[in-house]
Amino acid sequence: MIEPHAPAPPGAPPPWGGVQGQARLPVRQGTGRFLVLAGVFVCAACGLVYELELVALASYLIGDSVTQASVVLSVMVFAMGIGSLAAKRLRPRAAAGFGAVEAALALVGGYSAIALYAVFAWTGDWGGVWGDGSRYLLVAFSLTIGLLIGAEVPLLMELIQRVRRQDPGGAVADLFAADYVGALVGGLAFPFLLLPWLGQLTGALLTGGVNALVGGALVLGLFRKDLTRRARWALVIANLLVLGLLASAAVLVDDFERAARHAVYGAEVRVALQTGVQEVVLTGGTHGRPLDLFLDGRLRVSGRDERRYHEALVHPAMNGPHARVLILGGGDGLAAREVLRYPGVRHVDEVELDAGVVRLARQDPALSQLNEHAYDDPRMHVMTSDAFHWLRGAPSTYDVVISDLPDPGITASTKLYSQEFYGLVRRVLAPGGRLAVHAGPVETRPRVFWTIDTTIHAAGLRTVPYRVGGRDSGFAAGPDRTAGASPAPHDWGFVLASGAETSGTGLSSTGLSSTGLSSTGLSSTGQSSTGPSLGLDPGGPRPRTLTPAALAADARAASRTRIPGLLPSTLVHPRYSD
Repeated sequence: MIEPHAPAPPGAPPPWGGVQGQARLPVRQGTGRFLVLAGVFVCAACGLVYELELVALASYLIGDSVTQASVVLSVMVFAMGIGSLAAKRLRPRAAAGFGAVEAALALVGGYSAIALYAVFAWTGDWGGVWGDGSRYLLVAFSLTIGLLIGAEVPLLMELIQRVRRQDPGGAVADLFAADYVGALVGGLAFPFLLLPWLGQLTGALLTGGVNALVGGALVLGLFRKDLTRRARWALVIANLLVLGLLASAAVLVDDFERAARHAVYGAEVRVALQTGVQEVVLTGGTHGRPLDLFLDGRLRVSGRDERRYHEALVHPAMNGPHARVLILGGGDGLAAREVLRYPGVRHVDEVELDAGVVRLARQDPALSQLNEHAYDDPRMHVMTSDAFHWLRGAPSTYDVVISDLPDPGITASTKLYSQEFYGLVRRVLAPGGRLAVHAGPVETRPRVFWTIDTTIHAAGLRTVPYRVGGRDSGFAAGPDRTAGASPAPHDWGFVLASGAETSGTGLSSTGLSSTGLSSTGLSSTGQSSTGPSLGLDPGGPRPRTLTPAALAADARAASRTRIPGLLPSTLVHPRYSD
C-alpha cells in the first residue's frame, strides 16, 4: 500500500535541506513539476513494455499464453507491493534512490528478453531442472522487475513533493494520472511499434535505454543538489555503464539471434522470417536432407513423415462427393496437394491467417516442390483471414471441409476447436458433406482428443474418430515448442464428421469392406449416432501410406482410448488442458 508523505506540522524542520522543505531546483517550480510528471509518464510506459515483453516472449518460448500471462501479472503485481513497502526506507534519499532504481530497472528489463531466449536456446534440451530454466527465469524477472517498478511510486511521490508541496490527495492524483497515461502509451507502443518494427530483443533493449536516460536525466539534471558529489559520480558511472551494456547488446543482437536460432533449430536454417502473425523457420530441404517447417518454434511440418499425416487427414474425407473443398489453415500447401490429386475436384478455397506462410510455400524451392506447386493450380483460391471470422460470412457450401489448424492447446487456436466454430462449419457443409479435423496425438493427450470429438458432436455433427501411428517426428505435436529434446508422440489423431447420414460404401463397425467402415453405437456423449463412412474413395488416387484395412484398425484402436463424460469446449469455457 502506498503511504504518501504527509505534510510536516507547522514549525517542524523538514527532513531535507532548503526553504520549507523544497528542493533547490535549477528551473522554476512549475517547470520542475512538469519534468517530474514527464519522467513518471516515460517510466510507466517502459514498465508496461517490460511486462508485455515478458508475457509475449514467455508465450512464444514456453507456450500457453493464458498461463504465462497469469504468472507474469500475478508475480509482478505482488512484487510491486513489496517494492513499494521496501522503498519507504529510501524516502529521505529519494533522489539517489530513484536514480539507482531506474538504472537497475533499465538493465534488468532491457536484458530480460535476451536472457530468457538464451536460457531457452542453450539449456532447453538439457532435461530436468535445466529444461525448465526459462520458466524459473521468467518468474525471477517478473519478481525483480515488479520490485523495482513498485519502488518507483513512493520515491516519485517524495520528489514531486520536493518540487512543490501540496496536499497528498492532489499529489497522488497527478502522479497516477501521468502513470496511467504512460502505461497506455507503452501498452500501445509494444504491439504496434516495438514488436513489428524492432522485434522483442531490440525492443526491450531500446526501452531499457530510454528508461536509463530519462531516469538519470531527471535525477542528475533536476535534483543534483540533493546528491553528494560521490552520489552524483556514482549515478553517472552507473548510467553510462548500463547504457554501454544495452548499446553493445543492441549492436550484437543479430549475431546473438542467429546463434540462438541455430542452437534451437540446428545448423541448417535456410529461412527465418517474422511475419505479421508468427516466426517462420525453414530448415533442411537441400542435399537430400528432409525439410522442416517451424511456426513460432513448433515443428509444424517434417519432410520425414508429413505425407502420412496429410494423407490420413485428407483422403478419408474425400470418400464421397468432393467437387468443392474448403481447407482451413494448411498454408504450407500440403493438404491442398492431396486434395488436388482428385480429378473430380473443381474448386478449392483455402483460408489461411498468415499470408507469409502461403508466400513461402509458393516461392521456396524445397517447400513448393514438397507441395507439388499446389498454389499454381487454377482450382486453388486463397483467402487471407481468420478462419472463425471468415466462416461467419462464408458465401457458399462445400462437399468437404479440411481443418488443418494449429493445436487447440495454443491459446490463440482454442476458439478454432470450439462448439461455436464447429457450428459455423456445419453451416457451410453441403448435404452429405464431410469434415476432417486434426485433433492432436491420441496416445499422449487423449483428453484433448476426446474433448474435440465431444465438441464436434455437440455442434450437431456425427463423428468417427481415428488415429494413424508411425510418426517419425514431433510435428504438430502440441501447444509447447517442440524444437529440442521433447519426446515426440507416436501417433496423430483425427476426427471425421458429417452433418447428415451418408450413403458411404462402408459397413457397420461390426463388419469391414474393402473401402472402410462407419461408426455406430454410442457417441462420446452416450447418444446413439451413425457417423460417416471411414474409408478411401475406390475411384480416387491411391495413397502411399494408407489402406482401408489399416484405417479400420486405427479407428478401433482410437475407440479403445475413449474417455467418457467429457464436456464440449466453448468460447467462454475452453476445456483443452491436459
